[in-house]
Amino acid sequence: MSRELIYLLLIFGLLVVPRALQRYKIPAPLTCLLFGIVAMLVWGDESHDTVVAMLATLGISSLFLFAGLEVELSALRKGLWPLVAHLVIRTATLFGVGWLAWRYAGMGWQAAGLLALALLTPSTGFILDSLARLGLDEEERFWVTSKAIAGELLALVALFVVLQAGDPMRMALSSTALIAMLVGLPLVFVALGRWVAPHAPGSEFSLLVMVGMIAAFATAKLGVYYLVGAFVAGLIARLLRERMPRLASHENLHAVRLFASFFVPFYFFNAGTKVPSGALSFQALGLGLLLTAVVLPLRVGVVWLQRRALFGEKHGASLRVSVALAPTLIFTLVLAAILRDRFALPDAWFGALLLYATLTTILPSLVFRTPFDVDPAEDHGPVHPDDAGDRRRRAAAAGNAAAEPEPTAVPAAAAAPAVAAAGPAPATRADPHPPGG
Repeated sequence: MSRELIYLLLIFGLLVVPRALQRYKIPAPLTCLLFGIVAMLVWGDESHDTVVAMLATLGISSLFLFAGLEVELSALRKGLWPLVAHLVIRTATLFGVGWLAWRYAGMGWQAAGLLALALLTPSTGFILDSLARLGLDEEERFWVTSKAIAGELLALVALFVVLQAGDPMRMALSSTALIAMLVGLPLVFVALGRWVAPHAPGSEFSLLVMVGMIAAFATAKLGVYYLVGAFVAGLIARLLRERMPRLASHENLHAVRLFASFFVPFYFFNAGTKVPSGALSFQALGLGLLLTAVVLPLRVGVVWLQRRALFGEKHGASLRVSVALAPTLIFTLVLAAILRDRFALPDAWFGALLLYATLTTILPSLVFRTPFDVDPAEDHGPVHPDDAGDRRRRAAAAGNAAAEPEPTAVPAAAAAPAVAAAGPAPATRADPHPPGG
């Protein structure tokens, strides 16, 4: 069989088959991961392919580029103090779990810290892409989004510190390089927007992805993995939205999601091919079930109690937010690979983390009865006013009489008197021939 045909079959298998299986509430990423594990068991080291590895890198980088683009600091400021409380509690639980791993699992402090991050950090890009499926109301979606983004920001900072803290000189150099990147990326975007984009209409997406990939590879060279640079590039592009509105426009966000949706399945497949055979043991199964039985209720319970205490929410609303924040699949896979490659994590622990990530990802599918997936076609969250204006203009140009109205900021309390002044709505006569009747 030719290599080209193998790649075509792989693309079909990763993009079509997992989506077909979603009807049985099986998340598509888990199917791709399982395909990778099967390939590893059948072909061994021959399943490792440089082309698939490159596609996997594009997938994880574009997913975190999208996660950075989704950050809206004004929304985070709206819920500042509850988010600060959330991060304080998250920091305390990270230290607590890390200390337990260091004290009782015989791990070094860096490995213990990474293990705590792997167990407690929700996968923001994964959660945001699936948020529209869960049936949450607007306030619940806001808090899931805000808590996931705030938790990921904390985790990325902690990841950088933990990975570099073993060598003070390297940490100083890496910190200097990261600061230089934070200063340089806005200049790069502005330069491209001034000298390239005006002469190449529609090039903003390709420029955004190019800069994101360069930033991802730069942070990988610093020893903090691709996701940090890609996330930072997306965040900076979002912050430049007022100056360069097309860079992080709705169209570009949608394009990045589409780009990620094609390549992310290769990341899960590639991760499956890297699973050692020793991770598929009964010891790993027992340890994974133990981790899930202890950590998952702890995570859900902490967020549930926090929301009950801070907001006085009802039991159901708090539980929905807590469960929606449960999936850790991507972050757990990334950190498990780092622990294995750099800290010689035993195979049993690797398999346990894999099982834990799988079960946390399945939980929302069971509770909400809808499969979690990295699906960019979904609408998730309020539309930015700039994007809403763009949509209205396109609808008007197309002659759409039902174009959405301008957004207003009339409080409900102010709207009530107007309704009362208008009087009761006239009664409508029942349709003697209702649809389907």
